Amino acid sequence: MRAKHAATLFLKGVLLLMTFGVMALYVFGLPGMAERDAALHPETASLQYPFLISAYIFFAPILVAFYQTFKLLGYIDRGEAFSDSALKALTIIKYCALAIILFIVLGELATILFIDDDITHIITLGVIGTLASAVVAVFADLLRSLLKDVITMKSSNDLIV
Repeated sequence: MRAKHAATLFLKGVLLLMTFGVMALYVFGLPGMAERDAALHPETASLQYPFLISAYIFFAPILVAFYQTFKLLGYIDRGEAFSDSALKALTIIKYCALAIILFIVLGELATILFIDDDITHIITLGVIGTLASAVVAVFADLLRSLLKDVITMKSSNDLIV
């Protein structure tokens, strides 16, 4: 029991560090990046605020997924891993990952349409982000379906006893 608690505590710590990193980028990094890009490329300076808005929208499902993962780790700590709450958290994580994929694809399309420079690095980052989000979505869906089967078996066993 203690090893499980230590593992979830470690994962919660890593998750909090990742959340603080994303929030630091969200609050401090993105506005500075947009401002520097507007100064370097005055012809696209009008896109500074649409970029910031779309970046903030992009980060919303990431933060929601982090929060749901934190909740899921709490359910595991309390021995409620096989509950409807855990099932709901996994479903939300899956949909967040799918939303991230959608935002990346839309961003890639906008980049292709509006930027005439060499954008190989942008496309590469988009593919990496899409693949990582797809892995999270598939894994969350797999865990969700397994958890759903376990909950069904558990409830049928409770009826038998």
